[in-house]
Amino acid sequence: MILDRFKVTDQVAIVTGSGRGIGAATAVALAEAGADVVLAARTEDQLRQVAKEVEATGRRAFVVAGDLTDIDLMASLAHTARQELGRLDIVVNNLGGTMPRPLLDTSPRALEEAFHFNVGAGHALVRAAVPLMLEGDTPGGAIVNVSSVMGHVGARGYLAYGTVKGALEQYTRLAARDLSPRIRVNAVAVGSTATSALDIVMASDELRTTMEEATPLGRIGDPDEIAAAILFLASPAGSFVTGKILQVDGGLQSANLEFGLPDL
Repeated sequence: MILDRFKVTDQVAIVTGSGRGIGAATAVALAEAGADVVLAARTEDQLRQVAKEVEATGRRAFVVAGDLTDIDLMASLAHTARQELGRLDIVVNNLGGTMPRPLLDTSPRALEEAFHFNVGAGHALVRAAVPLMLEGDTPGGAIVNVSSVMGHVGARGYLAYGTVKGALEQYTRLAARDLSPRIRVNAVAVGSTATSALDIVMASDELRTTMEEATPLGRIGDPDEIAAAILFLASPAGSFVTGKILQVDGGLQSANLEFGLPDL
């Protein structure tokens, strides 16, 4: 049956940034599809709650709480997966984000930090994960990076965020070539999604209406919708897809939130 192709039974996944929002929804979706999951984020209480949801599906969860900008910690997640859960098949790089600010207020250091947070730290995990994913009787697996619509459209105020997400999308294409045919690498470029990052927007009827009206599908996305796309790319359903950016953004062709920054 076609639905069986979306199963990842007895596989092991790492999901970074999985304490809430898209990461949490993805971890639970992978568990519902049959995977055990290493959960990694900064806040242990949030991770423990997500772990309960994973375990409620009958799958195992292992929690790693810490600063995921730490290269050594990110790299260690791969070995943690093998040591605690027995193998490693799926990596979901959901770590990322950068506060909007005008170009002249974006220092070189801020740009470097954004790159490290959105690309460099995830690369540390990928480097450590690949040798372990190639072990075993059925070597291979899937890596899914979480990007943004801002990685390929323009708007004022998004210089750092858009630049590093654009870099992440190109990283995805290049890594897919390096790791084929055994390991598939894809990305999901998300639009505005109802996570804590949009708390201010969701609390303002005016801002929310503005964003919804600027989105062709007329609404804000739900984390479960992003998780479903990630599951597709991570599962056998997406087995003929690599090096691609799946845009799950409500149809956006441009940013749906402008900051009204004036001309210089």
